[in-house]
Amino acid sequence: MSLSPIEHSASLRIGAVEFVSPDEIKVGLDLEAPDGIAANAGVPRAFPRINGYVLIATEAGHIVAQVEWIAVERSPFPKRKGFADYGLVDLPFPLREMRINPLGLLKKDEEGFQFQRGIHIFPSVGEPVLIPTDAQLRAIVKSGKKRRVKIGTSPLAANADVCIDPDRLFGRHLAVLGNTGSGKSCSVAGLIQWSLKTASTANSNPNARFIILDPNGEYARVFKDSGRIFQVGDKGQPLEVPLWFWNSSEWISFTQAAARAQVPLLKRALRSMRNEEFEFETDPKIEAKRFIGIILQSTIASKNSGEPYKQFPHTKNFTERLIVWKESIDDYNNITDNLVKLSRRLDSLISKHKKAESNGWTNYPEYTSVEIDKLINGLRKYYKLLGGTEQDLLPKNEDIPVKFTGDVFVSFLSLLARETGNEQYFDFLLARIQTMLADTRMKEIIGDNVDITLEQWLESYIGKDKAENGCVTVIDLSLVPAEIIHIITSVIARMTFEALQRYRKINEKSLPTVLVMEEAHTFIKRYKEDTENQNSASVCTQIFEKIAREGRKFGLGLVLSSQRPSELSPTVLSQCNSFLLHRISNDIDQDLVRRLVPDNLRGLLRELPSLPSQQAILLGWAAELPIMVRMNDLAEHERPHSDDPDFWDVWTGKNDKGEIVSRKIDWKEIADEWQMKHFSKTDEENTELQS
Repeated sequence: MSLSPIEHSASLRIGAVEFVSPDEIKVGLDLEAPDGIAANAGVPRAFPRINGYVLIATEAGHIVAQVEWIAVERSPFPKRKGFADYGLVDLPFPLREMRINPLGLLKKDEEGFQFQRGIHIFPSVGEPVLIPTDAQLRAIVKSGKKRRVKIGTSPLAANADVCIDPDRLFGRHLAVLGNTGSGKSCSVAGLIQWSLKTASTANSNPNARFIILDPNGEYARVFKDSGRIFQVGDKGQPLEVPLWFWNSSEWISFTQAAARAQVPLLKRALRSMRNEEFEFETDPKIEAKRFIGIILQSTIASKNSGEPYKQFPHTKNFTERLIVWKESIDDYNNITDNLVKLSRRLDSLISKHKKAESNGWTNYPEYTSVEIDKLINGLRKYYKLLGGTEQDLLPKNEDIPVKFTGDVFVSFLSLLARETGNEQYFDFLLARIQTMLADTRMKEIIGDNVDITLEQWLESYIGKDKAENGCVTVIDLSLVPAEIIHIITSVIARMTFEALQRYRKINEKSLPTVLVMEEAHTFIKRYKEDTENQNSASVCTQIFEKIAREGRKFGLGLVLSSQRPSELSPTVLSQCNSFLLHRISNDIDQDLVRRLVPDNLRGLLRELPSLPSQQAILLGWAAELPIMVRMNDLAEHERPHSDDPDFWDVWTGKNDKGEIVSRKIDWKEIADEWQMKHFSKTDEENTELQS
């Protein structure tokens, strides 16, 4: 026989509200309430349990609350339920009570139960407190729309599936925090794999982009078959971040340029490099194009100032410039016939506006606007015939990634220092750049021999159209020299961010991309803002702060993984709207994490020091309410290479399964690789042929 709604509710009762305040609700448990296992909610379940869920019946629905603590109060007499109990002998009796935190409201509609965060009506004293059914628990955990990707199950909610909305998780930045060995790397790798696997069910070739900055080389084996792995020294996909990608801030931080004496000249040299104003060896056609462009820009500037239309000596100055230009153009006549025609046009214009008079004076009549416009249009025409574009005429600032070589940059900077009389102040700066260019460890990453265009780099590192070359880019930073690792990380992050900015500017839509930063406390650390000269670590942090503040607008989501949240930049951490918290034992880190959540939710965080591996607490924008999650299992080949060292197995020579564990050592192989003595068979044959 089925129970009526009132009878069913009564069967789930565990106690009643005894105390209510804005920040605290106390519940007295009934004598008949379960004291270990509850069997009245459908299936046996542990109750009472810290951080478990209970319901409080109200006229608007059921208030969902989380258990913060449970205590036993010694009472001199038991609670009476009726007059029939009187006349009995009273004995001391333990009464149980618990404190709960209200989280939201659970309502029932046609589709079932729906959870809504926040409450507007507090319960009254005496309101019954119920244990939720499995259906109600699942509704609480699965609350929210577009929960598309399953990441685990909730041990506190009858192992209900925990699913997330990728738009919420990645769109508002995510911080994965926890001690070493708590499962952070597996969670990050899992979130990427589970998201792509779910997306592939709707589209066999998902148009997704994940860029993983991996300082420990943990993720290469996870995505070696499905992603692009860039490593230092790899012949197939070497890590390449040419120095002409660097902006002025990155150059200043690396060279440690003095703000007053060196920075202005350093920026001036960079502007000259970007505008291709200085090359030792170049194609004559490129020289001719550059010269015609300079003439065109100068003529336009003269027209805007009104110089050709003014009286003597302005017309004389303009005409004399035309004479010099004409003579210079004659030097390029052997390159193309177009310049011959331009030379004749200039000669005709000069003859018309430089007239010798009988008294020995030379007359310089004023030019007409029609003459100047024809000259500008002609120069523009010849400039385009030589391969120039209107965009090339615009002056480029020092931060635009236009290719130049390091040797030319050093030579020009040295020349500039001599011309301005600052040569003595640039000795250390030039020596630092020359040392970097000569360092074999850095050459293969940033050197002049790195032959890659900006377009090729964007396709390789961010991904081609429709993610044709894969959805995941793993950038292995483990072998990057310490002197430039912060610069390289900064450049990759900034280039990704600025590329997505320009994508939205051109297409008026964002290109969703996720940037993952492992060991974030190393690259996004606190720094002193009042320091005059910022070092490379500070510059690296600043670009991530900009991404944290503005990345969402351009479709760039940030995922941070760190074991020391207290060392992270407060700006970046404050912009993370979702948190996946693994075991955290350090008191300072725990205090910081607690400050990130409201007071009434801090009870759940008390479990952080005792969380086992693979379990975490999900809270923030990606979850309607804080949820304890047991993350999905990952196969061995799906896990990052971050396992704990197996000391005992190596010591004893076998593992728990009885399998042989061996660690053979060949130090010669390691020494040869270290000293770059490894040669392939082809290399040996080529060496013999050359000798």
